[in-house]
Amino acid sequence: MKEKISSIVESRDTKAGRYFDYIIQLLIFLSIFAFTIETIPDLDPVITNYLYNFEIFCIAVFTIEYLLRIYIAEKKLKFVFSFFGIIDLVAILPFYLSFGLDLRSVRILRFLRLFRLLKLVRYNSAIRRFTLAFRMIKEGLIMFSVVALILFYLSAVGIYYFENAVQPEAFSSIFSSLWWSVVTLTTVGYGDVVPITVGGRVFTFIILMIGLGVIAIPSGMISSALTEARKIESREKEEENKKKEGL
Repeated sequence: MKEKISSIVESRDTKAGRYFDYIIQLLIFLSIFAFTIETIPDLDPVITNYLYNFEIFCIAVFTIEYLLRIYIAEKKLKFVFSFFGIIDLVAILPFYLSFGLDLRSVRILRFLRLFRLLKLVRYNSAIRRFTLAFRMIKEGLIMFSVVALILFYLSAVGIYYFENAVQPEAFSSIFSSLWWSVVTLTTVGYGDVVPITVGGRVFTFIILMIGLGVIAIPSGMISSALTEARKIESREKEEENKKKEGL
């Protein structure tokens, strides 16, 4: 029985397993959509009742899924405290914590229902590919993030010294200049805080050129890693097919 349940819940190789995945994914999307509708003011009581009943149905399915995963897990505590185990629990916990209580006092728990979106990581092969890609470039991304933070700070310091004397309100301190730094280095350029001195504008031009690289470098790293992840995935599928043919 455990092997049969595992072939449905954990595997996508069987027809039942694929249908199970599709049903769970659909319920996740529909539950998030229902959660969004609930925020509409002056909602018709009939619709509210339908949404509540649908929430109960979703919770029942997700709870059964969570218990089944604990049942088929070889190391049950390891699954419970794993990333997916915690996400699965958080996806259903708000309902049970707020059940029978005044929802106004535990309204913040309803926000945790958005964690159901993270459940999709388990079922989507593209997301798994992204996860593998990020693992491959984890060290590079950490190094780049550190360099980016240094650039954010140095650019805030630079623009502060150029603009503080003429715009003391907009660039009152390095902390207030950090907003300009973030907007400029990310090339968003809202225009709410802009330099007016010649030195400040020249400095801004240099920071903008650096900002283009700030965006381009991680994009190239991720693109390269995704290509490699796809190759690894293809090799794994070929090996699985060879094993099946051998059997």
